[in-house]
Amino acid sequence: MRTSYFYSLVFALLTSASIASIAAPVATPGTMAAPQASEELVKSHAVKVDLNEADAATLQRELAGVGKAKADAIVAYRETNGPFSSVEELLEVKGIGKAILDRNRDKLEVN
Repeated sequence: MRTSYFYSLVFALLTSASIASIAAPVATPGTMAAPQASEELVKSHAVKVDLNEADAATLQRELAGVGKAKADAIVAYRETNGPFSSVEELLEVKGIGKAILDRNRDKLEVN
């Protein structure tokens, strides 16, 4: 009786260990997240938005804190007053404040 109880415990232990090893995710060198994060970081620094050429959809997509209304306001300001002469001129647009400009300064350029 003791022997069968012992074998039952061993069987249960081995079964649970095999199930745990099958269910555990395996980290392979090809699926590491670090290279993807560094690629996205490089990509985000490479993208510059030209205030004089970008349409409202691009402004809305690329700039933090800029929704549809603010993107439309930037395009309307550009159409009314001509091309931007500097990034700081963006402060003249209604709804764009210093905080939004500071958040997006490294993404913006004027050509």
